[in-house]
Amino acid sequence: MLYKDASSQSRDFIAAQGAPWQAIDGESVTRMRAQNRFQTGLDIARHTAAIMRADMAAYDADPAQYTQSLGCWHGFIAQQKMIAVKKHFGSVKGRYIYLSGWMIAALRSEFGPLPDQSMHEKTSVPALIEEIYTFLRQADARELGGLFRELDAARAAGDEVKAQQILHAIDAHESHVVPIIADIDAGFGNAEATYLLAKKMIEAGACALQIENQVSDEKQCGHQDGKVTVPHEDFLQKIRAIRYAFMELGVPDGIIVARTDSLGAGLTKQIAFTREPGDLGDQYNSFLDCEPVEGAGNPGDVLINRDGQLLRPKRLPSNLYQFRPGTGEDRCVLDCITSLQNGADLIWIETEKPHIEQIAGMVDRIRQVIPNAKLAYNNSPSFNWTLNFRQQVFDAWTAEGRDMTAYDRAKLMGAQYDETPLGVEADARIQSFQRDAAARAGIFHHLITLPTYHTAALSTDNLAAEYFGDAGMLGYVAGVQRKEIRQGIACVKHQNMSGSDIGDDHKEYFAGEAALKAAGKDNTMNQFAA
Repeated sequence: MLYKDASSQSRDFIAAQGAPWQAIDGESVTRMRAQNRFQTGLDIARHTAAIMRADMAAYDADPAQYTQSLGCWHGFIAQQKMIAVKKHFGSVKGRYIYLSGWMIAALRSEFGPLPDQSMHEKTSVPALIEEIYTFLRQADARELGGLFRELDAARAAGDEVKAQQILHAIDAHESHVVPIIADIDAGFGNAEATYLLAKKMIEAGACALQIENQVSDEKQCGHQDGKVTVPHEDFLQKIRAIRYAFMELGVPDGIIVARTDSLGAGLTKQIAFTREPGDLGDQYNSFLDCEPVEGAGNPGDVLINRDGQLLRPKRLPSNLYQFRPGTGEDRCVLDCITSLQNGADLIWIETEKPHIEQIAGMVDRIRQVIPNAKLAYNNSPSFNWTLNFRQQVFDAWTAEGRDMTAYDRAKLMGAQYDETPLGVEADARIQSFQRDAAARAGIFHHLITLPTYHTAALSTDNLAAEYFGDAGMLGYVAGVQRKEIRQGIACVKHQNMSGSDIGDDHKEYFAGEAALKAAGKDNTMNQFAA
């Protein structure tokens, strides 16, 4: 409904209530409603699921229409990211937020910093989703509040043309509320536990849940050693549990991202149940590293029958079984096909390096079965991007027969290579990586899991070195505040960002001329008006 029509409707309703309601202003009610567009987390989940589905369809039609996100560990970080996106690009289209289990473990657990092993409180995941959306909704309220003030000023000045322009901007306002892809780890337990946590995350507003095929109680970070996967049927139970949660809560087009860690996982805790040769359990077991046995084997042996031969799967003292070396890619392909055939919408292949052809090689095989298979891909800070891409260029140029004597492949991280042809070429490939991978390797969504963890550490290190050193207060002024002012960073007016002006509006609604407002002439935030 248009702003002016909503205001008229509110005025008519208030007038019908008679004298007791005469102090209630219909236009103020309309403003408050516009500033609180989403009443519940489920409203957000339905809204953002529709956005993400439309973006997936756009990508199917044109791979240049890939999407991106940055991982955020606090609502304020997410809010500032989306405010920055609107400022720089005029729209939030195609830009999401990633909620990383790693960052929750490292930064949001009551136990203090934890490794990414599902030891943090699982309730902290939906709590962070709710927190992020609280901050994004406040960004909407703040931006609309500024438009309402401009409207009042235009009316007071008798500038009807300006007033109409602002009314159009209000009606066309684009929300900061964007999809969150939220990490549910390995489900924090069995399928029922996964279902219960998924419901909490969806109720908080998540439209997309990412689940991985590791054993829940042995879960490791995808870029660390010791990962243990589960048979496909165990994983599919959790995918189905998440779909049931979406359906129960009235978000049928919610998105499930099925992540496979099989590329770097050499272990399994279970031998899969098999009904007949060639079924999914048999395919999983076919990757086990086995040795032949004589007779009935040894006491305590677990034996399997493979092609009529009795074999002993190699079992470690931890009671885990190991896969044959070199089977990671085949297992990833089977994982992805199986997940997509059983309810997942997107796949995520966790790799050990950012190499387009490695990813594309697997995706080509997956698309032979699932032609529209799409990936979410972790552009991980765990990769040394500079070294990886310089080595890729080094290897490519060596294969072409170029003279590479000026370069030491083992030391390509060195700053002395920054301005060399190899360094420049590597940077160009890093710059185009997302675009190239979207076109070649089926990557619909590019995310960085932990960027704001690293930016917070880097900016704090720079400030501490200056402020506590010789620069003193100039370290803050030149390194932070002056840049905020000149770059138009919204939170330089931190009182406004924290909601002070929204509070003033409400005081005026509630108290009229008696309102004691904070934004008077003596508010020091006025120093930043220019």
